[in-house]
Amino acid sequence: MRRTTASLDTFELRAVPLGEGTYDSVVDGCEPAAWIPAVVPGGVHESLLAAGRIEHPYCGANERRADWVQEREWWYRTGFPHPGPGTARLVFDGLDTVADVWLNGRHLGHHENQFRPAAFDVTDALGEDNTLLLRFLPPLVGREPVASAAETIQRMLALMNPGDADGSADTERADTPGEGAAEDTYWTETMPVAASLRKAAFSWGWDFGPHVPSIGIWRQVRLEVAPSSTLTGHHVGLTHLADDHSTARVRVTVETAEPGTELSAHVTLRSPSGREFRGEAELWSSPSRSIEIPVDEPELWWTHDLGTPALHEVVIELRDGDEVVDTVTDSVGLRTLELNRAPDAEEGGRYFGFVLNGVPIFARGANWLPASAMVGSVGAATHRDLVLRATEGNLTMLRVWGGGIYEHDSFYRACDELGVLVWQDFMFANVDYPDRDAGLRHEVELEAEYQVRRLRNRACLALWCGNNEALMMRALVWGHLDEGADGTTGWGRRFYTDVLPGAVAAHDGLTPYWPGSPYGEENGVLSVIGTDDGDRHTWEVWHGLTMPGVSVGPTTFPSIGDARHYRRYADDTAKFVSEFGIHAAPEAATLRRWIPEEDLAVHSPVFDQHNKDHPKNKGDELLAVTTGLPEGLDQYIAFTQAVQAEGMAFGIEHYRRRQPHTAGALMWQYNDVWPGFTWSIVDHDAIPKAAYYTARRASAPVALSFRSTSAGDLELWLANNTRTPARLDVDVELGAFDGSDRTAHRVTAAAAPGESAIVWSTTAGEYAADAHHYAWASVPDGTAPSVRKHFAEIKDLRFGPSSLDVTAEPHALRIRATGYAYMVRIEQPEVGMRLSDNAFDLRDGDEVVVQVVGADPASLKVLAFPLPSRPTDRPVPGPTVPDPDTPPRSTRP
Repeated sequence: MRRTTASLDTFELRAVPLGEGTYDSVVDGCEPAAWIPAVVPGGVHESLLAAGRIEHPYCGANERRADWVQEREWWYRTGFPHPGPGTARLVFDGLDTVADVWLNGRHLGHHENQFRPAAFDVTDALGEDNTLLLRFLPPLVGREPVASAAETIQRMLALMNPGDADGSADTERADTPGEGAAEDTYWTETMPVAASLRKAAFSWGWDFGPHVPSIGIWRQVRLEVAPSSTLTGHHVGLTHLADDHSTARVRVTVETAEPGTELSAHVTLRSPSGREFRGEAELWSSPSRSIEIPVDEPELWWTHDLGTPALHEVVIELRDGDEVVDTVTDSVGLRTLELNRAPDAEEGGRYFGFVLNGVPIFARGANWLPASAMVGSVGAATHRDLVLRATEGNLTMLRVWGGGIYEHDSFYRACDELGVLVWQDFMFANVDYPDRDAGLRHEVELEAEYQVRRLRNRACLALWCGNNEALMMRALVWGHLDEGADGTTGWGRRFYTDVLPGAVAAHDGLTPYWPGSPYGEENGVLSVIGTDDGDRHTWEVWHGLTMPGVSVGPTTFPSIGDARHYRRYADDTAKFVSEFGIHAAPEAATLRRWIPEEDLAVHSPVFDQHNKDHPKNKGDELLAVTTGLPEGLDQYIAFTQAVQAEGMAFGIEHYRRRQPHTAGALMWQYNDVWPGFTWSIVDHDAIPKAAYYTARRASAPVALSFRSTSAGDLELWLANNTRTPARLDVDVELGAFDGSDRTAHRVTAAAAPGESAIVWSTTAGEYAADAHHYAWASVPDGTAPSVRKHFAEIKDLRFGPSSLDVTAEPHALRIRATGYAYMVRIEQPEVGMRLSDNAFDLRDGDEVVVQVVGADPASLKVLAFPLPSRPTDRPVPGPTVPDPDTPPRSTRP
């Protein structure tokens, strides 16, 4: 017989008051109307929404109105017929989180881990007609707080908010009444309890998302029937690659349920071009056997910027004599991936850089979050579209953050197919975890083994990382990362130094492991600073960190806004930046889809409820320094997006100029879990912010950037992150915004693969670095994006009058500037629409054609950056745009 699988996805759902549900009362004693159709895979919130029982918790002020959901017992039920002869296993790929399972009245077991399956042998429990029942309990009921976690959190809050002791911090926070206190309760009360449960840390709220803890059957349920001899696992890895890529050796490890005298494994590796490579091995003596397959002229997997992400089909047959008893088919990429930790002879410390197929890369990317707080309802189409947008944005790495989830298979499949590397955190974040708890340690061991075996064949998998900021918080608060005499700590270090790397070594063995993020060893001492070794989270910007021994650069500033300014990225000498970011509002259309118009006033209670950072006016301090304070919602959106856009481009350009000493920059964050005010560059509705477009240009494989030196000189740099030398003609222009003087000349720029080089410079006395002038560099053949530099804060720049001629064409907008237009933005009202470019400057007379997909070009508004009026200045005229209610036309004033 062969293995068969049946999906179970037709469930009913009902609520029971906590403590009142029993198997008999739920099965026999409830009214039929108490049950509603359940969304499986999905969750309770999704099911209630589909049945019209709740309003969407992301809309307006609805977030806390769904709190009652986490206070009930939730029961699921379904029925199914007997699947036929054979060994039957009931497998729940994801139960969220505290669940009991009954089949035909028999209690199969209890499960408390969102991150690993629950599987039961049900061969002897099946009847002709079967009733399956599940109960989910409130996850945190009856749990005691982890004392170490509570104390560490209290110390961290005191360290980050020293004014709390005398009440000064309360004034600065300017929180919505009651909202800040509720979010503090999350950190001080909820997280120390949640640390003992294997559930996504962000479930209970975070500084980017709501308090909407998911619950229910969040991944597939299936009934498997198989013979006694089955394939239980496989691992395909490229273990040797010739320097010239002419030959390779592939190791295929095959694992079975039990060895047998007649069992053998037969492997076929089929390349994208159709070539086949075969190998086989007997399994009579061991349930696991490795097969070495030589491959000539291998078709390698590359990130999308370096080549083709080629995927091979691998077919593994398990044979009992001549009979095929089980088959597994997978898609794998052949590549080598190493983490370069060699000494940095020039700057000291050690490199932290990824090497793909022997090619050192600069990882240009961002941190990935679950695409919704309701994690079970995110589909494959959403994952693919978001990963595709990342490739369109020139991003080559996504970090799956440790406070979320191990993502759905469809996410990793999209990264494999589209050529994006994945930095994979294990799901530990920001708090102490009780590693002395034997039950929790066992759960972590099982979880780690399952996830490593699940993801080890992914071509995209670049790194296993032990945690997010758990080591950092411990080091900052306690001043050390010591462990006890028994090798445990009570705060989680045993997980990061023993359990997790042990699972990677035992079940992967090819992918590098890193204890945490941030983490490093500086002068032989464990460190989380990251300037000499390891990776770094650069939160001087936005949070304004000035902590001695941790922060880089100056520690005193003229204002809070200056302490939070993106210019501080220029002080950072990190080897690898795994988090850096700036807040910005979403697109106006996104806000209006989720927040009622009457609540869309800046810092209204509902407006601030969609901002989970503290203080709620933190961004205003930065705006005061950079753009000036906005007047109304439209300016708030424009100003915050402009600052984020400038900051992300500034940071990426700085870090790329530092290569190879800095080998990667991952923005915080790529996407959103809900429609809020966050650090994302793509909002909850998958609409890119201005920073997405500026980061795309700064992240192009070949990119130019300007740098002002401390002496006032101006430099033009070329960063080349391709596999071939770059040589291009560049037109460099120094000009005045009002067009009164524009001087240009052509230079030849060159950089070797993986190199950043100065290609032009001028001294301070040879150009005007003031609020009236700009520098601009462009490439006539378009092999690199144009880049510009301004010499004053946005609010101080003297752009002068400007207007835009906008003509709608089939699938495009033609835009021409009169005067200098800063941060030209095309509004994006349609979910799923695409623009070939956005958020760009135009000089007087410049004309661009922007391709439009998924929206009528004539319906789109084109906006130039609105500057606040100054007492001594006349207001800058706004652009002329097509009226969406009239036919498209050229409108030049």
